[in-house]
Amino acid sequence: MPNNAAPGQLPLWLKLAFTAWIIGWAPTYWVLLGPQNYFWLCNLASFLILVGLWRESRLLLSMQWLAVALVGTLWALDVGTAWLTGVHPIGGTEYMFDDDQPLLTRLMSLYHLVLPVVAGLAICRLGYAPRALAWQSVLTWLVVPTSYLLTEAERNINWVHGPFGTHQEWLPPLVYLAGLMALWPLLIYLPVHLATRWLQRRGRLPGAG
Repeated sequence: MPNNAAPGQLPLWLKLAFTAWIIGWAPTYWVLLGPQNYFWLCNLASFLILVGLWRESRLLLSMQWLAVALVGTLWALDVGTAWLTGVHPIGGTEYMFDDDQPLLTRLMSLYHLVLPVVAGLAICRLGYAPRALAWQSVLTWLVVPTSYLLTEAERNINWVHGPFGTHQEWLPPLVYLAGLMALWPLLIYLPVHLATRWLQRRGRLPGAG
């Protein structure tokens, strides 16, 4: 994967702060939830953003911008609405209000709010790489079936057994998995890609490369 970033454009404090977060977050999640939890695309994004920040890789950070921007927004919408009304309009964040889940686990899950800010700040400085859509789609097509094969079904990591934390039974498992792999880039990445390219064409972001 090529790196075409211009060095020295990202502030050192951002790199150090995010590194400190990963040093605390990664082992804590391992102890509380186990290594399988790293297969979540948003968790994987944390590590890839860290690499992207230090390398100042426009491509890698653009890929993770696609991975976290809409997901983080929807996560915040679901948690915020449930906190105010008790209703989850989307679903998948019920664990945030489950007293059986360790409080520390739930608090650390607030990183869903942080990742879009960090990735967004990075592409505002470095620019957005349009080919990130293809690269992130390929990465997703590798991670999703790997999650299906190597993680426990009850964990439902990356929703490989059913959407929004549920377990679906209306489709054969492999048919559902193929549909998930096809729809993830279309529904999650493509809208962010198009919106970011629109901002880029209007001069709100540095030029494409």
